[in-house]
Amino acid sequence: MVRKIIGFLYKETGTLNQAALLLGLFAFLSQVLGFLRDRLLAHIFGASAELDIYYAAFRIPDFLFVTVASVVSLSVLVPFVIEREAKGLEALRSFINNVFSFFSILIITVSGLAFFLLPALSGFLFQGFSGPALAEAIFISRMLLLSPIILGFSNLFGSLTQAYNRFTIYALAPLFYNAGIIVGIILFAERLGIIGVAIGVVAGASLHALIQVPFVVRAGLFPRFSLKFDFALIAQVVRISLPRTLTLSMSSIALICLVSLASLMTAGSIAILSFSINLQSVPLSIIGVSYSLAAFPTLSRRFRENNLEAFKQQMATTARFIIFWSLPVSALLIVLRAQIVRVVLGSGLFDWDATRLTAAALALFALSSVFQCLLLLFIRGFYSAGFTRKPFFLNLISTTVMVMGTWWLVKIFYWSAEFRYFISALLKVEDLSGTAVLMLPLGFSIATIINGLLHWMTFEKFFRGFSRGVTRTLFEGLGSSVIMGATAYLGLNIFARLLDTTSLVGIFLQGFWAGLFAMAVGVTILFALKSRELHEVWGVVRGKFWKANVVATDPEIV
Repeated sequence: MVRKIIGFLYKETGTLNQAALLLGLFAFLSQVLGFLRDRLLAHIFGASAELDIYYAAFRIPDFLFVTVASVVSLSVLVPFVIEREAKGLEALRSFINNVFSFFSILIITVSGLAFFLLPALSGFLFQGFSGPALAEAIFISRMLLLSPIILGFSNLFGSLTQAYNRFTIYALAPLFYNAGIIVGIILFAERLGIIGVAIGVVAGASLHALIQVPFVVRAGLFPRFSLKFDFALIAQVVRISLPRTLTLSMSSIALICLVSLASLMTAGSIAILSFSINLQSVPLSIIGVSYSLAAFPTLSRRFRENNLEAFKQQMATTARFIIFWSLPVSALLIVLRAQIVRVVLGSGLFDWDATRLTAAALALFALSSVFQCLLLLFIRGFYSAGFTRKPFFLNLISTTVMVMGTWWLVKIFYWSAEFRYFISALLKVEDLSGTAVLMLPLGFSIATIINGLLHWMTFEKFFRGFSRGVTRTLFEGLGSSVIMGATAYLGLNIFARLLDTTSLVGIFLQGFWAGLFAMAVGVTILFALKSRELHEVWGVVRGKFWKANVVATDPEIV
């Protein structure tokens, strides 16, 4: 058994689909633990003001992680590590010590400044909080400032485990992160409230880093702090990481703006928004991240070889499979939204009204799911071709559109009774209060679709011919997904008469059988259309994709 486990850890990657499907498997396992984490939070706190405080407190520390800690991200450091390792162990140790020392000073300094600036920043961002609620949010934010520091060091360790092909070690790290949070919730939440959850977050971040330490120590690469920097080397690392950092910061800023707007709404709005974001991120993590990451090395290699046709072909192939998977998943998320939310979150203090609001928000987020996934591919495509500024400016435009557009949607929602009733009735929540929160996912999806189309058109402008073949998959996927959605809706009505939908098991079985029925119909349609993607995926499944190796992604991407 031990030999089999070790063999699994060190198998090499095969095709794009092998790597992507196995990455998706690990992402799915992480999502399962994420579901358990969210279910515990929903059970104990419900969609409450207390949970609003927790999610709001996360935003500034998360922004620091996405920006400052991305200096030591895998995408930036792995090429440097491989280059220095070829020059010898001492050259590699010197590089690691330089980066570790510089990053230590940078992240601790920035986190220290944030510690003192948090009262002003939180007061500006979360103006809907009362005095005591704001004070608690500031206290928890200060606790959570440990998280970007620890996860930044974990990124540094991860660049070593990746460079030395210990892929599964790092792929398991997110599982330990969520496990730490879950343990914190179970042990401390009942006694300490949200503060106990924050303790679990710090513990989870520590586990994320500690799982990689034994290998780093055995390899003789554990970093040592020194004030003697190689400034030329540090400047080179920062210069490469800066465009990526700026691009990633756009999504973090967008999320901060959404949470800021939600703080002005009824209590529980931030919790509703956060739960729906976590649920809708499943296809992004499993499909978008997996395929874009699996394709990235090949894209970079083809462009360096000046083989533009192969480069465009790899982009088109990856885009086709992203569309092939994400469109049906989006359709099922929209139709089965209530069943999904109730099964994942529906217990304890998380009541039926909160379920319906979260489900409606999930449906609106799902509208842009395919574009969220494609955006990761386009960004990596631009990076592999050396165009680091394009994604930043395109994301800057879309973030501006999202912030301004969402603000106006909220205003219109309050001003216009007709618009308010139309949206509420469409999502079957017209009898609920607090429906203004639905403008946040709607604004997000509209801006994301615009962003995806801008990236697509810009990429096609630089690499003409990329879209050939992709558009066919898009129309096939749209057609089959619409039919799948209609089939799932029909299945819900049929199984509602056969099952006890007042129980958790009954709701699960209703959604499960309706979804399975819809998938069977979708596969049949794609088979009749002679879908190339369906044929290739089936070939990979038959080829035992789980024997492939695992390459983990940077956590800030997810």
